[in-house]
Amino acid sequence: MMLQLASPLTPGEIARRCKVPLHRVTHILATRDIKPIGRAGIVRIYNEVAFDRVREELARIDAKRSRAVPTT
Repeated sequence: MMLQLASPLTPGEIARRCKVPLHRVTHILATRDIKPIGRAGIVRIYNEVAFDRVREELARIDAKRSRAVPTT
């Protein structure tokens, strides 16, 4: 039986998976307490837990924005 490990995620890969611009992901990573699991050269890499946190924060931000916009 072979154990398959999840591959580490770069901020660019997280943005691609979430279908959002990279700057949204980098802002969340910089302003929330989401720590990288390591580095690959100069790029920080993250695990699936961090990906889930970013996705939750994106949803929270989008929900807050949709409530703030008045409908006419």
